[in-house]
Amino acid sequence: MSATAVNKTRRRLLVAATSAVGAVGAGFALVPFVASMNPSARARAAGAPVEADISKIEPGALLRVKWRGKPVWVVHRTPKMLEMLASNDPKLVDPASEVPQQPEYCQNPTRSIKPEYLVAIGICTHLGCSPTYRPEFAPEDLGADWKGGFFCPCHGSRFDLAARVFKGVPAPTNLVIPKHTYLNDTTLLIGEDGTA
Repeated sequence: MSATAVNKTRRRLLVAATSAVGAVGAGFALVPFVASMNPSARARAAGAPVEADISKIEPGALLRVKWRGKPVWVVHRTPKMLEMLASNDPKLVDPASEVPQQPEYCQNPTRSIKPEYLVAIGICTHLGCSPTYRPEFAPEDLGADWKGGFFCPCHGSRFDLAARVFKGVPAPTNLVIPKHTYLNDTTLLIGEDGTA
């Protein structure tokens, strides 16, 4: 075999090996670059809808769910709680929920899709504190006319069991109702309503 023939074969082998290593290296360099164009897991989680199992919420109880870093309350209202809502209307700032703080399908006396379930963001509209759930009727510290609701310990704002704000308190508006829908009788999806 001549020296020229050996060199050509060797040259082809070296070119092929170098090309293969270069292609693999380019692939490794491109993967992180392409992956960086996708939103991070944290960013996806920040806006992603959250499912809540409502099957085990006893009547009168509250379930707390975290969505977009905010507390969301799901209250299973009793028939007595629902019956008392209308009696609060004269004492409320916005009893008909005319200020757009809820999806249109929740602009009703119960501010909900299903009357027995209230879904509200648990952040006071005054300065962002988280009110406490006070379902009891006429407790000594809240007065004889208290029919259950939410009390903000930071500055004394009060909200009824439809998350509507009472007159004469620091909070200017009702609590916000997030978009939500029911996937079935036991599963609530918070953050999405199927309209978009």
